[in-house]
Amino acid sequence: MSATVRLAHEHDVTFACMGCTFRLLVGPPDGAAATVAAQAELAAMDAALTRFRADSELSRLNADPRPVVPASPLLRAAVRAALWAAERSAGLVDPTLLHALERAGYVASLANATPAPLAAALAAAPARRAARPDPHARWRAVRIDDVVGTIARPPGLRLDLGGVGKGLAADLIAEQLAVHARFAVDAAGDVRVGGARTATRPHEIDVAHPWDAEPIGTLRIAAGAIATSGVGSRLWAAPHGGHAHHLLDPATGEPAWTGLVAATALAPTALEAETLAKAALLGGPLAARGWLAEHGGVVVHDDGRAEWIGSARPLRRTPPERQPPRLRVALPVPSASGGSHRPVPGGAAA
Repeated sequence: MSATVRLAHEHDVTFACMGCTFRLLVGPPDGAAATVAAQAELAAMDAALTRFRADSELSRLNADPRPVVPASPLLRAAVRAALWAAERSAGLVDPTLLHALERAGYVASLANATPAPLAAALAAAPARRAARPDPHARWRAVRIDDVVGTIARPPGLRLDLGGVGKGLAADLIAEQLAVHARFAVDAAGDVRVGGARTATRPHEIDVAHPWDAEPIGTLRIAAGAIATSGVGSRLWAAPHGGHAHHLLDPATGEPAWTGLVAATALAPTALEAETLAKAALLGGPLAARGWLAEHGGVVVHDDGRAEWIGSARPLRRTPPERQPPRLRVALPVPSASGGSHRPVPGGAAA
């Protein structure tokens, strides 16, 4: 996500966190001090919840052979959020797919990697079909006990918090910033906005197209969250040929090619927006309409067509009147080697 124009009296800082780029915009009182405190809090979350550091608390949990492991309040909250997302998505957003992710080639952070060309990946992808939940629902075996401060799970069952961690982080920081006139927490595409003055000065957020320069549309949001999930942000050449991405079909453990390349969801919280966006993309074109109906959103089909769903509607402006919005919810643009033209989808849409 990126932004252009700065508005007066709001402190604006961009920094690396959770293998991505985060951004904070905080208005009075004392937005500068608030961003420093928020950055420190986010750094602590990053250190505890990443799977890419062997010394993180999440990695230590995953490596621990005991069935019941002591866990900090932060890790318990993050795992609880992941289980909530699994329940909310009927098992599509599954935190127990770490082994399958690693088998697909996602072993190390892709923070500095250039995504593979989306056009080539779509052309070579198998026939499209909706993802399905894992019939074994292994995430249901995870138990959290806040009284004794533990997490229980079958030994060997490893967890990946993924986008859920970003959504939770945005929500936790938003709670701290609620006293400010206006704020926005952009956790690499999971955006939470609010503040006492946003009713009269709502945030305007561009929803970027996965490969076109022009955005799909601009949404005006006073409070709540918006999140985008898509196959183009983490896309790589698979170890055994073809292409892979990080959004897996829980039923097969393989990358899901559903007929959608991106989904953007609105919701009261960033955790719910992240969950709904991912469920919409994994569910495919037909199911996405159900996932996004309550709060609204937009999906982008393999052929580049955008479909607005529910109450979400972009602002209508004539080009001379258009002012650049402060925030932009986006996935990384495909590299020049892949071209910026519209991809030609491979396989039949399901």
